[in-house]
Amino acid sequence: MAVQTLDQPDRVGPKRVTKSLLGYGVLAGPVYVLVTLGQALTRDGFDPTRHQWSLLANGPGGWVQVVNFVVTGLMVVAFAVGLRRATAARWAPGLVAVYGVSLVGAGLFRADPALGFPAGAPEGLPAEVSGHGLLHLVCGVVGFVAVAVACFAVGRRCAAEGRRGWTVFSRVTGVGLLVGFAMAAAGQGGAAATLAFTAAVLLVWAWCAAVAVDRYRAVGPTA
Repeated sequence: MAVQTLDQPDRVGPKRVTKSLLGYGVLAGPVYVLVTLGQALTRDGFDPTRHQWSLLANGPGGWVQVVNFVVTGLMVVAFAVGLRRATAARWAPGLVAVYGVSLVGAGLFRADPALGFPAGAPEGLPAEVSGHGLLHLVCGVVGFVAVAVACFAVGRRCAAEGRRGWTVFSRVTGVGLLVGFAMAAAGQGGAAATLAFTAAVLLVWAWCAAVAVDRYRAVGPTA
């Protein structure tokens, strides 16, 4: 990913802004994961091997996960802006921004209660999907496909630049996310599918942080 040239007269200011925006790419993942794990370990009835993290938006205290989705989504959008400022690439920053917006949407439109969580929810999947549940699913599909394609776009650019490690990392992340999401969609709450999807989400956050650090270094010193 070639570094975008910054205008010389205002060189220091734009670089500081760009590096600040890129910093959100490092922060978003840990914030999302730590807030989610805090809830997963303290809320009655939640089983990380069975329940997807989206279900935490339901029931007493569900507002915490809603805020988590919205805040981290906005952080990802900020990261995407920084990525656009720090690279000559167009597709990847835009796709990352779509992912951020989808996270905001996933928070505003909650997943339907299911698999016995929260207490009183049906033990299986809901017989009928609500309007907000359907929109949550749409946000998930759009967001995960977008960030997966962003991974492939970065992988392609890195391959052209001879950056083999980045090429493999980006492509593995994209494939892993699509496979994990497909398994979760078809897994009906099975442990293998749920854990595979969780691992894929963690991998995406790691990829975002790594890209942010790489571009942060490439921007160079601000003074």
